[in-house]
Amino acid sequence: MLDVRLAEEADTGLWLYRVGGVPVSLAGCGGSTPNGVRVGPVYTPSEHRCHGYATELVAAMTRHPLAGDRRFCFLYTDLSNPTSKAIYERIGYRMVCESTEYAFSD
Repeated sequence: MLDVRLAEEADTGLWLYRVGGVPVSLAGCGGSTPNGVRVGPVYTPSEHRCHGYATELVAAMTRHPLAGDRRFCFLYTDLSNPTSKAIYERIGYRMVCESTEYAFSD
């Protein structure tokens, strides 16, 4: 069962996936732009991984804004994590760029 939680707008909030009343995966969406919405974070506890819960959750979250007025969804993933990269590609995401974060200190 997918539940929308803490939704301030139609395309933002946290989604909780429960099986038999037990939370098995959580994902958020926000960072709305005029044409898109950002998916993330996505988390599945280790004991519930490898059952397709996060895949189903992210796919549902992606369909939701696209059924409305959004033209695309976007997300960030760690390219060194082949599991998440493969999941996102399987449900239709494609890499469009890489980014790097720099932190400067005094």
